[in-house]
Amino acid sequence: MVIESTSRGERGLDIYSRLLRERIVCLNGPIEDNSANLVVAQLLFLESENPEKPISMYINSPGGVVTSGMAIYDTMQYIKCPVSTLAVGQAASMASLLLAAGAPGHRRSLPHSRIMLHQPSGGAQGQASDIEIQAREILKMRDVLNGLYNYHTSQPVDRISQALERDFFMNAEEAKDFGIVDEVIQTRPETPESF
Repeated sequence: MVIESTSRGERGLDIYSRLLRERIVCLNGPIEDNSANLVVAQLLFLESENPEKPISMYINSPGGVVTSGMAIYDTMQYIKCPVSTLAVGQAASMASLLLAAGAPGHRRSLPHSRIMLHQPSGGAQGQASDIEIQAREILKMRDVLNGLYNYHTSQPVDRISQALERDFFMNAEEAKDFGIVDEVIQTRPETPESF
C-alpha cells in the first residue's frame, strides 16, 4: 500500500496499481490461469491507453502452466506496444520464454538473477489411450517451445533441444550469451522509455 496525494487529499493505493500507472507489469510467482489472466488484462489495458508507448514487464517467477504462459506470450506478441522484459530474481521454465520474448534490444536481467530452461513436463493417468494422447500433446508442446526459443535466441534448434533436455540453469551473463537477454544491468537505464 502506498499513499498518494491528490488535489482531493490522500488515498491509499496498492503498489501494483501504482506501478501499472507507470506501465510496469509485474509477473511474480507461479504462472497459472489466474496470474496469466491478470497479466493479459494489464497488457491489453495498457495498449488501449497508448498503443505506441512501451510496457515494462518485471519477471520473478519459477514458471508454471505452459498454456497459461502461452496466453501471456501470445498477448505480448499480439499487442502493438513493445514489451521490455527484466529478470528480477528468477525467470525459470515458462518465465524464461517470456523473458526472451521481450522486445529485441530490451530484454534485460539484473546481475544475480537465475534463468532456467527445461522441456515441458506433465503427468497423466487413466486409460492407456488417454496417456498416449497426453504424451503426444506434451511432445508437440516441446517442439513448439523449441521453435520459440530458437526464434527469440537465434540458437540452433538442436542446441535448444539439448539445453531443454534437463534443467538448464544460467546466471545473467550466461543468459546473455545464450540469447535469452540482450543486456545485464546493475542500474536503471537513463531513458524513461525503459525500466
